[in-house]
Amino acid sequence: MSSTSDALPIPTPARRGWTGWGPALPALVLLGVFFLYPVLRMLSFSVEGGTTEWFAKALGEGLYIQVFWITFQIALAVTLFCLLLGYPLGFLMATTTRGWAMLGFIFVLLPLWTSVLVRTYAWMVLLGRNGVFNRWLVGAGIVDDPLPLLHNMTGVLIGMVHVLLPYMVLPIYGAVKRLDPAIVAAAEGLGATPWRIFWRIYLPLTLNGIFAGSVLVFVLSLGFFITPALLGGGRVIMIAILIDQQVRQELNWEFASALSAVLLVATLAVYGLAQRAMRPEEAK
Repeated sequence: MSSTSDALPIPTPARRGWTGWGPALPALVLLGVFFLYPVLRMLSFSVEGGTTEWFAKALGEGLYIQVFWITFQIALAVTLFCLLLGYPLGFLMATTTRGWAMLGFIFVLLPLWTSVLVRTYAWMVLLGRNGVFNRWLVGAGIVDDPLPLLHNMTGVLIGMVHVLLPYMVLPIYGAVKRLDPAIVAAAEGLGATPWRIFWRIYLPLTLNGIFAGSVLVFVLSLGFFITPALLGGGRVIMIAILIDQQVRQELNWEFASALSAVLLVATLAVYGLAQRAMRPEEAK
């Protein structure tokens, strides 16, 4: 029998101090210098001189409130269309064979490897009055006159949905892929129909993927600039276009900064409300 004094010492865990932040320090410095500081510097323009007149203008005049409202409407519509198109696609990619899934990934990821500007100009060629779509519709006798698909809300929605669809598909694909196949097999063994399996198993257990994709698409839509500027033709004004006009044409950095701050706060508020809606038990 060995005495207790001969027992091996139990190692005590090392104290986690500033040294624990060492590996992350370069990334934090990079974010602080190239992200946090420029954002704070830009936002500081809106309160230069200790005045809040630019915020009063952004929130008090009907024209700018309407632009904010149109921006949120477009973002919501784009999110809805991306969800309606992205959920079936992500679901099929996660449940089909490996070969078809790889083909789906190619078509989903290929737009991400192409410049947004190039894709937007391509849609201008396709949607114009003398574009591919209208020539086909007129040639097939479906319509007598070319449809107005460009320089309006329709063209903006089509272009934005095309650009942002992958950001909806990939989170939904991951959520469906993580689902335990044994649960589905058990439901099938109990005689559940495919439609019932989808509504009672797949949909509730993939809500996190739907939420992640919807928030990502919605937030990205709020700050979209290139696609609505080109496909809207100056007739569809979103908040990013208005900010660009204030900076480039009016040289009014203070008002542009105030508009950016309002948009940032509104985006964070929408995200916080979405979090509370998804996790009501944590809000109690």
